[in-house]
Amino acid sequence: MRLKKRQKPPKKGAPAWMVTYSDLVTLILVFFVLLFGMSQIDKEKFEALAQSFRERAIFDFNPSSIPFEQTPNTIIDDDLNEDTFDDEQSKMDEQLKRLISEVNHFIKKNGLEDIVIVTRNERGIVLVLPEQVLFETGEANIIEEALPFLDHVANLMKEIPNVVRVEGHTDNRPIHNSRYPSNWELSSARAASVIRYFVEEHEIDPTRFIATGYSDTRPIVPNDGPENWAKNRRVEIVILDPFYTSNHEGENLPNEAK
Repeated sequence: MRLKKRQKPPKKGAPAWMVTYSDLVTLILVFFVLLFGMSQIDKEKFEALAQSFRERAIFDFNPSSIPFEQTPNTIIDDDLNEDTFDDEQSKMDEQLKRLISEVNHFIKKNGLEDIVIVTRNERGIVLVLPEQVLFETGEANIIEEALPFLDHVANLMKEIPNVVRVEGHTDNRPIHNSRYPSNWELSSARAASVIRYFVEEHEIDPTRFIATGYSDTRPIVPNDGPENWAKNRRVEIVILDPFYTSNHEGENLPNEAK
């Protein structure tokens, strides 16, 4: 009589492949939970944290290799720093006031009150020079009559270290010739001509300058006739206040201004 083979009892629990599958699903779930968590960063808290790191590096608290040892140059005195900042700001403010007074005196002495405009705003001192003071129409070569005024401005700039932005502006009438395909090239060339004169004729450090051509994108009056066209064709020399530039790091300023 044949003996019947004994059948193996079925294994208890889930199949082996199910364990691997569940691990995979768990890992995917954790991955998406992490992605969701990273996308919910509080913008205000993140910006506050970033600003805190910008204002005071964590290593400033313990620059020495020996714990709690502070060198004299690294001791933090907020009151002293604030007083120093205020003194520097007051000194720069006085220098800018003196400069604008000198420029206004020169303008009155030479009868340019109705032509050259000098203002003081949050950026610093702004000298607005219409086209007829500096250039022939459609040209970027400085005319002879403009040199005395530029010489006077250059001499004043030598007395202060401020960064200077020279901006070229045109009206909205198109220009197209072999030298200037559009107003962009013309406005940029005029700004560069003024800077080149300061650098080459007065040996002012070229790293202090920024040349910008705005074409017709920054009109001061509507481009609706000859009189207003003439007002919009101008060069602006902006002697920047360093306390303005330090708060506007996104303006492509030289390193000295940031």
